Amino acid sequence: MTSTQAVGKIRWLFDAEKAGHGGTLDPLATGLLPIALGEATKTVQWAMDGQKTYHFRAQWGAETSTDDLEGEIVEKSDFLPSPDSINAILSYFSGDIMQAPPAYSAIKINGQRAYDLARAGNAPEMQLRPVRIDGLKLLSVGPTYADFEVVCGKGTYIRSLARDMGRKLGSLAHVSLLRRTQVGPFNESHMISLETLEELRHKPAHEGALQGALHSIVTVLDGIPALAVMDQDAAKLRQGQSVLLRGANAPISCEAVLVNHDGRPLGICEISQGSLKTKRLFNI
Repeated sequence: MTSTQAVGKIRWLFDAEKAGHGGTLDPLATGLLPIALGEATKTVQWAMDGQKTYHFRAQWGAETSTDDLEGEIVEKSDFLPSPDSINAILSYFSGDIMQAPPAYSAIKINGQRAYDLARAGNAPEMQLRPVRIDGLKLLSVGPTYADFEVVCGKGTYIRSLARDMGRKLGSLAHVSLLRRTQVGPFNESHMISLETLEELRHKPAHEGALQGALHSIVTVLDGIPALAVMDQDAAKLRQGQSVLLRGANAPISCEAVLVNHDGRPLGICEISQGSLKTKRLFNI
């Protein structure tokens, strides 16, 4: 199942007018896919920008056209790295690094998806781009593979990471298992299966049961500052007007702040030159 198919299924289950996800998950992968419904789709950006954690298996000895099990083998190697040699290269793939996305990816090249070009036999040359890896550790080693945990930022491709690690080790590699365990504030404890949601839908009071599976719209915004405003300022923001923040400790600038009014989320604003300006309002 693709991420788009999963979103469509959830949208149908909840009878939602709008739905979106917080970061594509490869069809081969398992794990966490945050899905936003209704007004929560306005917060998807913050899920996508959040830190992500993956567990993955690098299968040594071969590169594939897709950098995972779904592709054809394009090059082989008989060399298998030792645990010591693997640990020795981990620091090379930590911090801010340059990475070329897989040719089979959703990145657009001159208006076309890279995977469409690749499937048509015109695999594009993918350009290096900066990504952030905040943690990479070796979990276990098998006869022909190694399992890792990686904590990374937006836009990091785990398939590319495994491929590049294999090249650095002189062994070649592709991803054979991939599981996402965290996206921003969401982790495995928040996960619920499609099968469980379908079971809830078939219960007599299914609407209440399904609603109980949802998280608050502010959950994904847990990492940004919050600010409460009074009635007059809330009315100004709803009309698209800016609000001057007063007081000695009032912030001068902030890229994103969650604004609450009367105990409910009003929207996401930015603070520029001491004034609060609307970015996204919630209709809830």
